Amino acid sequence: MTQTIAPRVRTLVLLILAVAGALLAGAAPASAHAALTGSDPAQGAVVDTAPSQVSLTFSEPIAVGDDSVRVLDPKGERVDKGDPANPSGTTYSVRLVSGLPDGTYTVAYQVVSADSHPVAGAFTFSIGAPSETTVSVSAQGSDDGLVGWLYGFGRYVSYAGFVVLAGGAAFVLACWAPGARVRAVQRLVVSGWLALTAATLGLLMLRGSYTTSGKIGDVFDLELLGDVLQTKTGAALVSRLLLLAAAALFIAVLFGAYARTADAGAPDHAAEDDGGSDSEGDGGEPDKRDLTFGLALGGTVVAAGLAASWAMSEHASQGLQAGVAMPVDVVHLLAVAAWLGGLTALLVALYRAPVETPVGRDAVRRFSRLAFGSVVTLAVTGVYQSWRQLGSWSAFTDTRYGQLLLVKIALVAVMVAVAFLSRRWTQRLADARVSVATEEAARSEEAERAEEAERAEEAERAEEEKQPAGKAPAEASVTGAVSEAVEAPRASDAEKAEAGHDSVRAAQLARQRAVTEAARQKRLRDADPNRFGLRRSVLAEAGIAVVLLAVTTVLTQTEPGRTEQDAKAATASSSSASATGQGSGAVSLTMPFDTGGTNGKGVVSIDLDPAQAGDNALHVYVEGPDGTPVDVPEVKIALTLAAQDIGPLPVTPDHITTGHWSASTVQIPMAGDWKVEVTVRTSDIDQVTVSKNAQIG
Repeated sequence: MTQTIAPRVRTLVLLILAVAGALLAGAAPASAHAALTGSDPAQGAVVDTAPSQVSLTFSEPIAVGDDSVRVLDPKGERVDKGDPANPSGTTYSVRLVSGLPDGTYTVAYQVVSADSHPVAGAFTFSIGAPSETTVSVSAQGSDDGLVGWLYGFGRYVSYAGFVVLAGGAAFVLACWAPGARVRAVQRLVVSGWLALTAATLGLLMLRGSYTTSGKIGDVFDLELLGDVLQTKTGAALVSRLLLLAAAALFIAVLFGAYARTADAGAPDHAAEDDGGSDSEGDGGEPDKRDLTFGLALGGTVVAAGLAASWAMSEHASQGLQAGVAMPVDVVHLLAVAAWLGGLTALLVALYRAPVETPVGRDAVRRFSRLAFGSVVTLAVTGVYQSWRQLGSWSAFTDTRYGQLLLVKIALVAVMVAVAFLSRRWTQRLADARVSVATEEAARSEEAERAEEAERAEEAERAEEEKQPAGKAPAEASVTGAVSEAVEAPRASDAEKAEAGHDSVRAAQLARQRAVTEAARQKRLRDADPNRFGLRRSVLAEAGIAVVLLAVTTVLTQTEPGRTEQDAKAATASSSSASATGQGSGAVSLTMPFDTGGTNGKGVVSIDLDPAQAGDNALHVYVEGPDGTPVDVPEVKIALTLAAQDIGPLPVTPDHITTGHWSASTVQIPMAGDWKVEVTVRTSDIDQVTVSKNAQIG
């Protein structure tokens, strides 16, 4: 055994370490979710002369192409020269053609943050004065539509496949060695490998279209695929595929050589508990320990490498303490896999394991300890990740990332509560098995005694039949000798036929007894209320785990709360500077509103320039609760100077684009403290009026 298994272990470990080491050594950190934090000209600004270029500033570095930033005139024609430049860090600019006429221009951008997420948006600015425009700033992004849906689905499948693959293998190695010989468990782990491999290939093919056009026909564009392979996300996906090749070797050894060394008759780790030789005769305890250690080491390296393929291309790789965040993210993913994947394997084992290989209390207790350690690890790493991604307590409720994180925390708490119930059922199962084992031993001993008595009676009966009644021993002996000589050939054939018949009948009886015993044990197992309770609690845990995994996947695609808040602050600062930086006392007012109806909440902003007596330009912006521009059926403005009993003066702005209204000649007769009232109507019956005072002149 040493000569056959030890070389396999050394080869497996060296191969896995070499592949993973080469891949991880060349893995470079990527950037995090990017957000637009400023622009020149600013959003909604009105400039006197046409600028020579448009500059965009993002929170993090991005990847841009020739069509990443487009500037469109009021008729929708491009007026930029393409090929954005990166003069400094996170600022990107695109040059404009000369001699642009007055009017409203739209800046549309579609870039890719280095954490693999496309970032798209648009805003307007005006030269001279605002005008009508045919361009819609709410165009569909590349991450919408069929390609975006397929890419998102592929991410879900890849995470689920990794959890099942890594967690199922960990359950077999750490908790239940006989599970390596259970077909249902084997199919579960192999299914995880297949799902992760297929999803990774799909993501690699979809990546080019996902970050550019969003068209399904571009999925098979080899030029786009070549561009993807040169990006860090493409490198991460290719690294994952190579590591999956090493994982396939790991699975082959786990369900091959390791399965042959596992004691299929024991309910748990027989080798660990007994300290003796294998029941299958494949080798001794040192050989099995050698193989187990090799698989544990190699499997840990492969699982860590697969987890790193996400860490190197997600939020952890950029921002605060990236050198610490990436290893923490890897540990976090491994803990998720050990807990949720192991839970899935336990559920499959409880429902599908054969009667002769039941899941014993020791296996459940081992998994309970593994799950507890995973939960503690998740708590520690989760606190660090939350601090890093949120940055403030308000981000928990004010950002989508924080809200999803609260949902995830609640689900984890519910899972821990259900797991506590599982531990109680495990203890009851252990106590019940002690009493059942005692009763089974008594019944077995009684059955053995009855069988021995029956065999003794049959032997006595056969001995009596060999001596015919009424003959003396001597006569019987002589007669028997003559009869034996005459009938010997005939008796020999008869005995052979009888022996063959008896062996066939014995085999049939043995099979019938085995089937009957298996059915009896299955009835006992299914009728056991403790085992049934354990099944239900584990099934509930698995159901919550599915939702938890879905929320976790959405979190990886959501802009971190810290970045979202920084972007909002920078945008507000930029808007304020734009409104007040023209040297004319421009005024900017922001007012939240709630009409009380469906989708009735939002924020309305008023920009008044130059905020002096005489002609003024007024811009109105309406945004939803998430900060995105929205259209409403009607917006009306009224200006009142109560000190001079002037007003209300009505203003009816023109709709420019999504969430943007403008009025270019608003007459304000005199300076003073004016009350600006805004009436917002969100439906036929739902409207509200909000107001603020502004110093004019």
